[in-house]
This record gives sequence, structure tokens and C-alpha cells, in this order.
Amino acid sequence: MYLLLITIIYLSFVSLGLGDSLFGSAWPVIQRDMNVPIYYAGIVSMTIAGGTIFAGLMSDRVTRKFGVKIVVPVCVFMTAIALFGFSSATAFWMLCLWAIPYGLGGGTLDAAINNYVATHYTSRHMSWLHCFWGVGAMTGPYIMGFHLTHGIGWSGAYRTIAIGQIVFAVVLVCSFSLWKKCGEAVEDNAPAKGLREILKIPKVKFALLAFFAYCAIEATTGLWASTFLVNYRGIEAETAALFASLFFMGITVGRFMAGFVANQLGSMKMIQIGIAIIFVGIIAILAPMDNNIFSFAGLIVIGLGCAPIFPALIHLTPFNFGAENSQAIIGVQMAGAYTGSALIPPLFGLITNVAGLGFYPVFLMAFAGLLLVMFMLLSRRGTG
Repeated sequence: MYLLLITIIYLSFVSLGLGDSLFGSAWPVIQRDMNVPIYYAGIVSMTIAGGTIFAGLMSDRVTRKFGVKIVVPVCVFMTAIALFGFSSATAFWMLCLWAIPYGLGGGTLDAAINNYVATHYTSRHMSWLHCFWGVGAMTGPYIMGFHLTHGIGWSGAYRTIAIGQIVFAVVLVCSFSLWKKCGEAVEDNAPAKGLREILKIPKVKFALLAFFAYCAIEATTGLWASTFLVNYRGIEAETAALFASLFFMGITVGRFMAGFVANQLGSMKMIQIGIAIIFVGIIAILAPMDNNIFSFAGLIVIGLGCAPIFPALIHLTPFNFGAENSQAIIGVQMAGAYTGSALIPPLFGLITNVAGLGFYPVFLMAFAGLLLVMFMLLSRRGTG
């Protein structure tokens, strides 16, 4: 029963990753078919991000009221319906419309599952949970590519993923008996905390900024890696795309490997190691060498450094703030994470107009420094 339930939980994050990576791989074709400016992709992604941020802030109320075993299949159904909506969209405004339930469902699912694993499983399973998100995120573009090369089209890829989501949601409904009640006493007896009340809890602001900084690093590195390599380092686009993809491979493989040592080292040590590795990777990119191998290696190293940080920070939440507060705080942390992912990469794009692409590693270093400071403040005992 234990193995069956954790397998179902892992699959829920595979399904989340599948949908998250689908839009980016489909956009060049969608943009051509709908005849809209290329930057309109940002409108859809920001709409999804807005939904996930709102869902993260509301996740405590929703999960307390309905319970995690109800919330998870309902959210999967929501994302499935949204994916069907994407597949049937014939105008850009329809994409924006369906982005709303997709963001709400995905954000609530993310917060609920993260809290459930943080309060019921070891750090090993938290690391592997996020590894499986990476598996889904890497698989989504392959599914899209298969449908495009076989003439089925981008809408067919969305329908395929949506059907898979519905089947998985049915599996989740059938697994009700496997789920332990997550914090039943808290759900029944304690009211949900508002945002102001949550932010008054000691060190919550440090945790919020740590997630913001981490996701700023991950999202900015991934989005701008190819552009930096091509336009600043003078590397061919095909080669740059390969090594940019290896950054995400580094995160996924790193989380899989981290799962084998997470229980022995502990979440605190895993975060310390991850931050140190990120700094090494950024320094490699900063190295004023004509040989581009340092830039290539730096991106992979940053990915490996990023790997343990997010799952370990999540897993520390019940330890830092108590199980009775973990759902509310994880929801706020997710909102901070989504905000960092949504706002900081476009901000770097604006900065490049003044500072140039050479500012890329310096920008990453600044957020790595913010992450380090926030983690140090968060991990100090007895601080407020």
C-alpha cells in the first residue's frame, strides 16, 4: 500500500510537468496558426502564473476544507479540462481564458502534494517527487514533437495529454482508501490563516524570499541560457540549445541522485551543498576564457546545484514552522516561487537593453547571494 500510494503521488507530479512544458514547445506553431505577435506567449504564461500564485495563497483554505485526497483529483480534472480547452482554442483570447483554470488547478495541486509529502514522507521522497516533475517536463515536448511531425498538430498533443490526465484523475479517485488523512485535527479544528497572519510567523519572510530567489535563478538560467551562448559567446544555435537543455537535465538527474543521500545528509546539508555548487557554476560562466567549455560546464553545474534546493526547502517547512502551519506556509512559499519565475526572467530581458548579455552571470550571482543570505537567516535557531 505504501509503495502504491507514493507511486501515485509521483505520477501526479509527472502529469503536472507534462502540462507545464507543453505550451512553450507548441508556441511557435500556435503563434503562426493564430497570427499573433511572438511576445503574446508572455501573456499566456503570466495568466497561468497569476492563477498559480492565487492558488498557492488559497491552498490552505481549500485543503483544510476538502482534504488532500479530494483536492488532488479535482485539480487534475481541472488541468485536464483546461488542456482540452487549449486544444479547441481557435483564437488567442481562448488560450488566455483556459490558462486561468490551468493555473488554479496546477497551483493548488502543487501546494497540496508538496505539503502532503513534506508531512508524511522523508526528504528522499521529496527529492524524487520533484525529479518526476522533471520527467514530465522533459516528456511534454517530445509528445508535442511527435504530434507535429506526424501531422496531428499541436491541438492533438493537448488532447492526448488531457485524456491521460482524465484517466489519471479516475485512478486518483479510486485510490481514496490509500490516502492517510493529512492533518485531520488541524483541518477540523483550526481556521485557515490569512496572508497577514502567516507573514507574522517568525522567519516566514525569509522562507518566502528564499523561494523567490531560487526560482529566479532557475527560471532565468533556463530561459536565457541559449541566448547568452549564441549572442554573447558566439556559439552556434544548435549547440547552444543542446547545452541549455542539459541545464534542465542536470536538475532532473541531480534530484534523482540526491534522493539516495538526502536522508543521510539531511535537508539543511543538501541546501548548503546545492548553493555552493550553484556558485561554482556561475563562476565557471564568469571565467574570461576563450574556450567555451567553461560556459557549457557552468550551466550543467548550476543545474546540479539547483537540484536539491527546492525539494529540501519544502521538506524543511514542517520542521521550521510546525505541521499545523505547513500547508498555509507552503502555499505562500509556492506563491513566492511562482512570482520569482514569472517576474525575474523578463526583468533580466529589460536589463540587457542597458547592461548587455554579459551581465547574465552577474545577475545570477546576485540572486544566488540573496538565496544564501535568506537560507542563513532561516536556518538560524532562535531568530525572528
